[in-house]
Amino acid sequence: MSGSIFLDSLRVVMTRDLGSLDRQIAAYPDDDSLWKRAPGISNSAGNLALHIAGNLRHFLGATLGGTGYVRDRAAEFESKGLSRDDVRQEVQSALGDVELTIERISDDQLSADFPLPILDRSVRTADFLMHLAAHLTYHLGQIDYHRRILTENPAMVENVSIREIMPKP
Repeated sequence: MSGSIFLDSLRVVMTRDLGSLDRQIAAYPDDDSLWKRAPGISNSAGNLALHIAGNLRHFLGATLGGTGYVRDRAAEFESKGLSRDDVRQEVQSALGDVELTIERISDDQLSADFPLPILDRSVRTADFLMHLAAHLTYHLGQIDYHRRILTENPAMVENVSIREIMPKP
């Protein structure tokens, strides 16, 4: 698979999933419900959403795209009480960083080691980008279950829809 095909597929999936994350946050009935925690579950949906945004803005935006974003990983998990609109803005900022950066990644970058060591080891950039997409989708599923279990809104919000990655007729 050529780098441009891989990057286009990555862009399609990541933008789809960040759009799904935005819809999930919007589906919470109020700001407070976004920060509820279930017994035995350490993270609220708000914290997971901030973590997804911070992760992508750091590894994609700042590291590969040179956006200048400075990550505060501890704050992603310690923040509480932000409005749904504030969290959605963080998701939109991550989406912007993803779209901007993916356009700039070269085939040479994909096959080279990611610029930062991951767990003190080198990993190929293409492999790490695939990991970032899987990480996003993993937490998106957690947020979907969180919302349906802890709120009065058990409705499905269309996540990871195949329709969203199909060409328009």
